[in-house]
Amino acid sequence: MILRSIVNFHENHEPLQWVDVPEPTHGETEVLIRVANCGVCHTELDEIEGRTPPSRFPMILGHQVIGRIEARGSRVKRFKMGDRVGVGWIFSACGSCSFCKNGFENLCDQFRATGRDAPGGYAEYMAINEAFAFAVPEVFPSEEAAPLLCAGAIGYRSFRLTGLRDGQNMGLTGFGASAHLLMQMVRHRFPSIKIFVFARSDTEQVFARELGAVWAGGIAEYAPEKLHAIVDTTPVWSPVTWALKNLEKGGRLVINAIRKEETDRAVLAFLDYPSQIWMEKEIKSVANVTRDDISEFLKLAAEIPIRPKVQAYPLRDANQALVELKEGKIRGAKVLVCC
Repeated sequence: MILRSIVNFHENHEPLQWVDVPEPTHGETEVLIRVANCGVCHTELDEIEGRTPPSRFPMILGHQVIGRIEARGSRVKRFKMGDRVGVGWIFSACGSCSFCKNGFENLCDQFRATGRDAPGGYAEYMAINEAFAFAVPEVFPSEEAAPLLCAGAIGYRSFRLTGLRDGQNMGLTGFGASAHLLMQMVRHRFPSIKIFVFARSDTEQVFARELGAVWAGGIAEYAPEKLHAIVDTTPVWSPVTWALKNLEKGGRLVINAIRKEETDRAVLAFLDYPSQIWMEKEIKSVANVTRDDISEFLKLAAEIPIRPKVQAYPLRDANQALVELKEGKIRGAKVLVCC
């Protein structure tokens, strides 16, 4: 499935086109992956609508990839033929800049994203350097493993940035793929953290309570207690303003989104300093993920084990999955069946 240009989703509900392309070639240190599944992420909507556009067109989207090694270069050492591997948002980084050398390859100026700067997993095959592929624990079926590569890993990084301790209060704004995985991780590792969820639909609120939220309400509501940190997983600005109102003094809001849609940006002009920003409240953004984020989260997810809730679609129905994601029809994660 190929994206040929930036589109307006309201005018074109089929932004991706099904075309035959040559099987990708692979270099000496690369592996060729026969794709089994690829998760559907809101970042694909950002790419399609131009908030984080592909570096070239046409582009094969998709960065939550699970598949098996079909071929490998002569210098590949980590994987053998038939191994099951995963690919996340990080396709490559330079490895030599100060950010890479100090554990922040996600901030590298030469960071390349899977499905944006290099062909991704909305396809039957993809190729990548073995250093940026990940062994996938066998405990997970491939459909359930796909969301762990991005939704899970970015949630893991977001939580680390909150600085929360066991016994404190945590908020989750939005309850899609990333938030429902993050909640499972937090409840396992920090059982005394109370989790409060702000979600736009009754369905999402019920789902949050089923997974262990002590309270779930609408986006524009006050939680019954102040929160020490909130992770915002939404694509829009208005939840940010409400999250700040719900923060405890000295609390931190972590925004887990690569881009925010511009439609409601004007709400930021109405931020009230005393109630939303004062008392040393912080806002922290999340930028991409590192390989350590992905590998550490995969190991943790297998230990728990985390069970992603998934909705599966044939690869040819990728446009339908994206439209439903755009319309907020979400319960867990959406995953494409590619082979």
